[in-house]
Amino acid sequence: MVSHSEKSDVLVFFVNGRKVIEKNADPEVNLLFYLRKKLRLTGTKYGCGGGGCGACTVMISRYDSSNKNIRHYSVTACLIPICSLYGAAVTTVEGIGNTKTRIHPVQERIAKGHGTQCGFCTPGMVMSIYTLLRNHLQPSTEQLIETLGGNLCRCTGYRPIVESGKSFSIESSCCQMKGTGKCCLDQEENGSENKNDVCTKLYQEEEFLPLDPTQELIFPPELMRMAEEAGKKTLVFQGERVTWISPATLSELLELKLQYPQAPLVTGNTFVGPNMKFKDVFHPVIISPTRISELNVVMIDANQGLTIGAGCSLAEVKEILTEMVLKLPVEKTQTYRALLKQLRTLAGQQIRNMASLGGHIISRLATSDLNPVLGVGNCVLNLVSKEGTQQLPLNDHFLAGSPNANLTSEQVLVSVFIPLSKKWEFVSAFRQAQRQQNALAIVNSGMRVRFKDGTNAIMDLNILYGGVGPATTSANKSCQQLIGRVWNEEMLDEACRLVLDEVTIPPSSSGGMVEYKRTLMISFLFKFYLEVLQELNNYFKAVNIFFFQDLRYPDAPNEFQSVLEDFPLTIPCGTQAYEVNSHQSPQDPVGRPVMHQSGIKHATGEAVFCDDMPAIDEELFLAVVTSTRPHAKIISIDASEALALPGVVDVITAQDVPAENGDEEERLYAQDEVICVGQIVCAVAADSYFHAKQAAKKVNIVYEDMEPVIVTIKDAVNHKSFIGPEKELEQGNIKEAFQTVDQIIEGEVHMGGQEHFYMETQSVLVIPKTEDKEMEIYVSSQDAALVQEKVASSLGVPKNRIMCHMRRAGGGFGGKMTKPALLGAVAAVAANKTGHPIRFILERGDDMLITGGRHPLLGKYKIGFMNNGKIKAADIEYYINGGCTPDESEMVIEYAVLKLENAYKIPNLRIRGRVCKTNLPSNTAFRGFGFPQGSFVTEYWITAVAAKCNLPPEKVRELNMYKTIDRTIHKQQFDPKNLIRCWDECMEKSSYYSRKKTVELFNQQNYWKKRGIAIIPMKFSVGYPKTYYHQAAALVHIYTDGSVLITHGGTELGQGLNTKMIQVASHELKIPMSDVYLSEMNTTTVPNTVATAGSVGADVNGKAVQIACQTLRKRLEPIISKNPNGTWKEWAKDAFAQSISLSATGYFRGYKAGMDWVKGEGDVFPYFVYGAACSEVEVDCLTGAHKNIRTDIVMDACFSINPAIDIGQIEGAFTQGVGLYTLEELKYSPEGVLYTRSPNEYKIPSITDIPEQFNVSLLTSTKNPIAIYSSKGLGESGMFLGSSVFFAIHDAVTAARKERGLTETFTMSSPATPELIRMICVDKFTNLIPRDDPKSYMPWSIPVA
Repeated sequence: MVSHSEKSDVLVFFVNGRKVIEKNADPEVNLLFYLRKKLRLTGTKYGCGGGGCGACTVMISRYDSSNKNIRHYSVTACLIPICSLYGAAVTTVEGIGNTKTRIHPVQERIAKGHGTQCGFCTPGMVMSIYTLLRNHLQPSTEQLIETLGGNLCRCTGYRPIVESGKSFSIESSCCQMKGTGKCCLDQEENGSENKNDVCTKLYQEEEFLPLDPTQELIFPPELMRMAEEAGKKTLVFQGERVTWISPATLSELLELKLQYPQAPLVTGNTFVGPNMKFKDVFHPVIISPTRISELNVVMIDANQGLTIGAGCSLAEVKEILTEMVLKLPVEKTQTYRALLKQLRTLAGQQIRNMASLGGHIISRLATSDLNPVLGVGNCVLNLVSKEGTQQLPLNDHFLAGSPNANLTSEQVLVSVFIPLSKKWEFVSAFRQAQRQQNALAIVNSGMRVRFKDGTNAIMDLNILYGGVGPATTSANKSCQQLIGRVWNEEMLDEACRLVLDEVTIPPSSSGGMVEYKRTLMISFLFKFYLEVLQELNNYFKAVNIFFFQDLRYPDAPNEFQSVLEDFPLTIPCGTQAYEVNSHQSPQDPVGRPVMHQSGIKHATGEAVFCDDMPAIDEELFLAVVTSTRPHAKIISIDASEALALPGVVDVITAQDVPAENGDEEERLYAQDEVICVGQIVCAVAADSYFHAKQAAKKVNIVYEDMEPVIVTIKDAVNHKSFIGPEKELEQGNIKEAFQTVDQIIEGEVHMGGQEHFYMETQSVLVIPKTEDKEMEIYVSSQDAALVQEKVASSLGVPKNRIMCHMRRAGGGFGGKMTKPALLGAVAAVAANKTGHPIRFILERGDDMLITGGRHPLLGKYKIGFMNNGKIKAADIEYYINGGCTPDESEMVIEYAVLKLENAYKIPNLRIRGRVCKTNLPSNTAFRGFGFPQGSFVTEYWITAVAAKCNLPPEKVRELNMYKTIDRTIHKQQFDPKNLIRCWDECMEKSSYYSRKKTVELFNQQNYWKKRGIAIIPMKFSVGYPKTYYHQAAALVHIYTDGSVLITHGGTELGQGLNTKMIQVASHELKIPMSDVYLSEMNTTTVPNTVATAGSVGADVNGKAVQIACQTLRKRLEPIISKNPNGTWKEWAKDAFAQSISLSATGYFRGYKAGMDWVKGEGDVFPYFVYGAACSEVEVDCLTGAHKNIRTDIVMDACFSINPAIDIGQIEGAFTQGVGLYTLEELKYSPEGVLYTRSPNEYKIPSITDIPEQFNVSLLTSTKNPIAIYSSKGLGESGMFLGSSVFFAIHDAVTAARKERGLTETFTMSSPATPELIRMICVDKFTNLIPRDDPKSYMPWSIPVA
C-alpha cells in the first residue's frame, strides 16, 4: 500500500474568489463541465472539447511556495480535470467583471472596439488577454499574438480583437510608419477629396476605462497556507469509474508506479485527456505528480548545459530557454534556439501552459515538434525508480519506442538534460503545418551537424523527422554515410537521395499527402544546408580563415537568403474608412458605428446562448448513434446493452416517430436503410450527457452493405446520380462565336467544400408541456419557423402548439438554416416519447460529421477569345456535390448558374449546372450560397486567358468588365457605375501598379520566395429569386413609461441585426437607443417568418420595424403637436389615457423578384453589391507556406446603417473566404468517412492568417433607393473577395514556375494549401522524390469535387 501521513478526498479550490469544497470529485469531470453545470458559470463556452479553439479559456493561479510567487496562466477548461485543481484559484470571465457591478477594461475594449459579433468566442478571448495583462501590464505585440494564437474566431476576422488587446500595449499601434511620427490614417484623410465626410474611427479610444491592477481579485491567502502544507497531504479522489491519486513525495510516486504500473502520469492532461475522450482509451487509475518538487527543478551548468524538470510546462521551458539564449553566446545555444523556434508555434498558449516537457517527450507523438530537436541535440532523460536512477539517451531508439531504449513501467522521468552546443556544431529545426500557428505539423525535423574544427568536413550528422511515420523517424544510415564528406552541393545531392531511400512513406499511409511529405523532407534538408553554409561563412569571416577560397568553398547565393527566414508572427493592422453625414443630428444613431447590442454581455459572459439556459427539472440529455456505413440496409438495432447502463432512460428510433419521419428524401431517424456515414439512426436519452454518450457506443446495429457507393462528383456523373434537373442559361450564339475567335482554351478546376465551424455547435432544448401537446423549443437557428414546421409534422400536431424561441446563435453562416429543423424534430420526438425535457447539444465532432457544409464544385470551361484578351465565347459546366439529400442544393446550383458571370460581359455564354447525389452527408447553405464557388471558376478562366495572351490579369479583367447600363445573363438590367468605381478606387488605394513593380523586383532578387499580387472585382446579388422569401414582420410596443419593445422575424447570428433594428426604431420614433429593447425572436409573436439569410435580414426586417414605428409615430402626432415640449414618456402616457393603441405591427411584403427558367430570364435579385479587393502574398516555394501581406477592400455599401457592423461583416466574410480558398480542407476516405472532425484536423484561419495590413473602405456618395435608408446588405459578399488571396498566390506560383522554365499552363485547384502550392512549384526536389502508381494502392483520402 501507499504510505502517507494523511489522506484527503475533499477537493478544495477557489473560483472567482469563492471557496469551492467538492466532496465527490470525479476524475472524469473536467473544469468546463463543472463550471457550467455545477456552478452555473456559463460564460465559459464549449467550442470543441479538445483544447483547440480557446472558447473555454479561463485563468488559473497557483502559489509556488518554493519561490513565494503567484503564477497566473491561461488554460482550456475542457481539458482540466477538476481533481487537478486542488489549491488552485480559477478565474472565469464572470469573475473579472459584469454589468451588475463593473466591467473590466478588457471586456469594455473588446466590446466597444467591435471585437465581438456572435460573441461565443468572446469570453475566451477576454480571458486570454486578461491573463496576459495579469503577467504583463503593458504587453508587447509579440506577447499579444502569442497569447491569442490558441483562440479561434469565425466571425470578426480578428482585426478588432487584436486592436482591443493592442490598446493596452505601450508599442505604437500605427500600422506602417512606426518611428516616423506620421500615421497612415492622416495620410488617408489628407488624400481624400471629402475629408470632412470620411471617417476612419469606429470608436473613441479616449473613452476607454484605464487599467487599474489594484482592482483585480486577490489571490486567496488560504491557498497560500495550503500550498505551504501541500507536502503533507496525499490526494485520492474516487470517481464513478476512475481513481485519481496525487502523491506528495517522489518516493510515494515510485511506490504508486510499482502498485499501478499501467497508470499514466498526468500533469497537463493534453495527451491522456483527449485520448480518453475521443479514442475511448480507459485508465482506471490516474497518477498526478504535479506537486512533486523534483519534477519542477531547473539546474544550470554553465559548462555542460541545462537540466529541466519533467513537470515544467512548455511555457516555462520557453521562458527558461529564452533566458539562456540571452545570456550565452550563440555557438553554445544552437539547440536552445531550435527548440524556441518550435515552441513559438507549437499549439496555442493555453496548451503550452498546460502541457509538460516530460509528458510531451513520453507521449512520443509522431508529429512532436520538440522530440526531433531534443533527439538530435544529444539530450538525456534522467529516470528514477525504486531500483535507483538511470540516464537514458533521448535518441532515435527511444523515440522509435525500441524495447531496449525505453522506460520500464516502474520508472519515472524526473528531468531532461539539454546540453550546450559546441563550436563548429549547428542545430536547426523545421516544421510545416496547414496553418502557421496552433496546428500540428505535417512534417517537422531536427537536424544537427558537427564539423571537424576549422573545416567544413562533417564529423557528426543527425537528422530526425516527425510526421512521416508512426513515430519520430531517423535518417541515421544516411547520416553515417555522409560523415567525412565536405559540406557542398555534391554532398547535398547525395544526402537527398540517401534520405529518400532510407525514410520511406507508404503511399496509403495515414494522413495522406505522401508526395508532399517526401518533398518536405529534402526541402528541409536543403534549408539546413543553406543555413549551415551561411553560418560557416560567418564563422570563417569572423576568424579570417581565407584558405577555403582556394578549396572553392561555396557561398549561398544572395537570391537564396530570404528562404532562411521564417514568416514572422505579425499583428494585423489597417484602416477602416466610411462616409458620415455631417448634417445629421448627433442624437440620430443611423449611420453611426454603434456597438453591438449584446457586445458588453458577450464580453462578460452574461449573454445567454441555448445551452447556457438553466437546467430544467427532470431534463434528459440526448446523444445520437450515427451510421458507420455509406450505403446499407439496416438489418437490426439492438439497444439492450445500452438500456442496461446507469442513467439511461430510453433509446429512440424511427419506430417512435408519431407522425412524419421527415420525408422520402431526408429522414429524421434512418428507416430501413442508411445513405451516408453520419446519418442519425437512433438516439439515447439519459440523465447526463456522459451517460448518454457511453450508452450510444453500446447500441449494436447490424448492416448489410448496398451498392453503389457514390462519393465523388466523378462517381455521380458515371452513375448519372443527380438531384433535380439540369439548370441552363444561354445568351448569344456560342457555336458561331467559337468559330470567329483567335484562341480557345479548355480546362477544369476543382474547388473543395467548407465546414461552417460556427463556434456554437447545433443546440436545441425541447420542453414538452403537460396539456394540449404543446412544446416549447429553444433553438440556435436561422429559421425558427422551419423548426416549428418540422417538429409539428413529426409529432402530428398543428404549428400553433409548437413555440420556438431564438434569442441568439453563436454563428450560423447558412449552417443553421435547415439542419436545426431536423435536429429539433429528433429531440422533439425523444421528448414526446420520454415525457421529459430534452437537451440536445451536438459535440463538435458529431456536428461536423452530421451537418454537411459548402458544396464542393467541379467547373469545366471552354473559352474563346481574341489575342487582345477580349472574351467572345464561354461554355461552362458546373457540378456540385450535393450529398445524399436535396436540402438546399438545387437552389445553390441555381445561384451558381445565375451569378457565374461576376463582373464580366461575355456576349456569347452558355452555363449548365447539375447537383450530384452522393453518399456523403447532405451539403447545405453556406455564406455566399454558390457564388464563391461559381465566380471562382470564372476568375480562374479569366486568369488562364490572360496567361495565354501574355497579358496582366487585371488588364483582361478591365477589358471584359461591364462598362455601361446593361443586362445580366438572366436579362436583369443594372448599372455597373459603382462596380467601376470600386475597381478604380481599389486600384488607387492599394497603389496597385507601383506595388506590382515592387513585387516583380522582389521576385527577381529571390529564388525560393516569391510574391504575388492580384486584384479581383465583384458583382454580388443579394436576396432570393422569389418575392415571398423577402417578406418580414415586426411587432413594436410602446409602454406607458416610454420604453419600447421590438420583436421581429429575423434571427441574431452575430451579424448585428438586432442592433440595426434598435437603430431603426430609435431613428423613426426619435428617441434614444437606450429606450428601445429587443429580447428574442419567437414564433408566437411573429408567425410565418422566413430564414435570416441572403444578406437581406436587416433590409426586410428593418422595413417591417420602420413601418411599425411610423404607424406608432403617426398615432402620436396629434398628442405631440398639442404638447410639443412634452417628454416621450408623457406622450406615451397621454396616448394611453386617450385610448390610442401603443402597439403596432409592421409588415413588408418583400422585394419583387422572380425567375422564369423556361424563358431564361427574370429580375431575380433586388439589387447588387459591388466591390473589389487587392491582395499581396509571399510564398515559400520550398515548403508551400504563404504569408498574407496586405489586402485592400473597397465595398459599395451605399449608406451604411452601422459602419462598424458592416465593416465587421466585410472583414469577417473576407477572412472566412481566405479559409475557403487557401486553408480549409475537408478530407474524406474512399468510403465517404469524414476525417476532419475537429479543430485539430480542420484548420480555419487563426490570428496570423489575416493580412498584416488590412484596409477596408466603404464607397462614398452612393445610393440604393430600393432598401431602407439607401443601405445595402453586406453579410455575404466579402466572402468571395478572399479569392484575391488565392489569385495572388497563383501569381506568385506563376513567377516561380516561369523562373524554372515551366511556361506551360498548370491547374491550381482550391484550396491553395501548402501541399498544393509546394507541389506546383516544381523544382529539382519535387523531381527527385519517388512517385507511386495511383493504381497500385488505395489512397488514405480522396477529393470529392
